[in-house]
Amino acid sequence: MARVLVLLSVVLVSLLVNQGRASDNQRLFNNAVIRVQHLHQLAAKMINDFEDSLLPEERRQLSKIFPLSFCNSDYIEAPAGKDETQKSSMLKLLRISFHLIESWEFPSQSLSGTVSNSLTVGNPNQLTEKLADLKMGISVLIQACLDGQPNMDDNDSLPLPFEDFYLTMGENNLRESFRLLACFKKDMHKVETYLRVANCRRSLDSNCTL
Repeated sequence: MARVLVLLSVVLVSLLVNQGRASDNQRLFNNAVIRVQHLHQLAAKMINDFEDSLLPEERRQLSKIFPLSFCNSDYIEAPAGKDETQKSSMLKLLRISFHLIESWEFPSQSLSGTVSNSLTVGNPNQLTEKLADLKMGISVLIQACLDGQPNMDDNDSLPLPFEDFYLTMGENNLRESFRLLACFKKDMHKVETYLRVANCRRSLDSNCTL
């Protein structure tokens, strides 16, 4: 009888610990989604303010550029569309999100210089800090998902944080500034989508529609 009580106590403690971890992970997921939503909204505001500062002819010219432009993050292997995103595992989506955020830590230092001082990002380091915080949170979620297993990631061989790609983007180059902002908005939208689907994967909900 005593052994049975001990065994039940061990099982109960284990369940409570697992529930606690699940609750902590859910809070981390919710926090990560909120943070990337803020970054996506900020990216949209930055590019909108930038476009509002242009002359009508400049806006028409730039609208033709980005669809044909290449973003450095295109090197990162990612789902090719909504269907593939929905079929991707939680771990895969977290890893892709991690690399997308990491790829912007260095370029983000130049982002505030491409727009007017009236933007929310007055401190050049503020955006970089937000990205670093989000990256750290995603890293914790990845480790929780691995549960002690080695982190085998094909994207680890990439030359992050891709500093060379953005070195030529100066404040006075209209096309390059627009390209930088458009790529940032595009990537924050990707991360928001991936984290939302990954969060849905935790609930074992097969209807994680986009």
